[in-house]
Amino acid sequence: MARSRIKGRRAHIARLRKMAGSDLERTVGKALFAGGERIQVEAQISITSGAQSGKNHKPSRPGEAPNADTHYLANNIETRQVSPLVVRVTSEAEYSKDLEFGTSKMAARPFLRPAKEVMRGEVNDLIAAALNAVQRRARSRD
Repeated sequence: MARSRIKGRRAHIARLRKMAGSDLERTVGKALFAGGERIQVEAQISITSGAQSGKNHKPSRPGEAPNADTHYLANNIETRQVSPLVVRVTSEAEYSKDLEFGTSKMAARPFLRPAKEVMRGEVNDLIAAALNAVQRRARSRD
């Protein structure tokens, strides 16, 4: 089988090798963390928008984000960078999994998955911009 020739192949391979280093991890890692924080804020907003505490509190309907009463759930959502290219947005509230997925006695009231879907395009844009920045810097070092 004949090997096809790619114009500028060596320069392209060298650029890819440069991109695979710490600059890529640092730049894309920052974009991932920023995206995670945006998902976190979106989830917190979905829980607290229109919510009333105390005697006027009304539970959310099945399928809707929970309505905040004590704000414990919203205050315990956090974004963590678990490795250079892995970010997790989680809730440390012990009942968050039951709300997100439901139980045999309660329908789900998801807040993290919808927030992720709402922010998907914006997070993808952040990552694309980070990758483009890494690629530009790699090109300029050639």
